[in-house]
Amino acid sequence: MRNMRIEQMDFSQFNSAEQAHLQKVIEKKQMQDFMRLYSSLVERCFASCATDFTSRTLTPKENTCVENCTEKFLKHSERVGARFAEHNADMMSGQGR
Repeated sequence: MRNMRIEQMDFSQFNSAEQAHLQKVIEKKQMQDFMRLYSSLVERCFASCATDFTSRTLTPKENTCVENCTEKFLKHSERVGARFAEHNADMMSGQGR
């Protein structure tokens, strides 16, 4: 979804060096966003699911909890992203009027 927004940006007003720099800045920002999402997911699911610290491995209950937590978190993030994209598209179409 993020790549779609980048493709819609018009970099033609910049020279090739500026375009390359902007692309690197965008890629860095995307990686930061991904790492923030991943860290949030790990923190949330660990806090909710890791309860038995007597073993180095997850118990079956903890493993199921982590799988459910991860799935729910990712579905929520996907839904929020879709809503944001819809809102953004609505705003962009409103500007073209």
